[in-house]
Amino acid sequence: MIIEKLMSKPIVTVELDDSLKVVKHIFEHAKFHHLLVVEKDVLYGVISDRDLLKAISPHIGTPNETPHDTVTLNKKVHQIMTRKPITLPPQADVYAAIKIFNQHSISCIPIVNDKGRPVGIISWRDILRAIEENHNKKSTKT
Repeated sequence: MIIEKLMSKPIVTVELDDSLKVVKHIFEHAKFHHLLVVEKDVLYGVISDRDLLKAISPHIGTPNETPHDTVTLNKKVHQIMTRKPITLPPQADVYAAIKIFNQHSISCIPIVNDKGRPVGIISWRDILRAIEENHNKKSTKT
């Protein structure tokens, strides 16, 4: 099975100089865990919800929040993103993604076209979901 059939799309992107406040807002209102970082539509990095949580004060949004804590939201995406992420083309086989997940400690793979522009994203959860759906289809046929 090819990645294009499994990848999540459309993608949500942020730019290198967006603040972590923007990233926090997106993660609070979305059901996904990764944002692709682009400049002029070319992929430069990935930022995860875990990256965000590590970069901002744990007191944000609590009664203990101070002005110093809120300053952490002014950091820029490029300061905490993972640079030069491992990518795959949409035509790649799912086993290429599985191999990458097994060899590297990452939780998503951006899918890019031949111009380096992101067209989707795949996580290990997407692959597990596809395996489950395939299994369920086979189970209902018997």
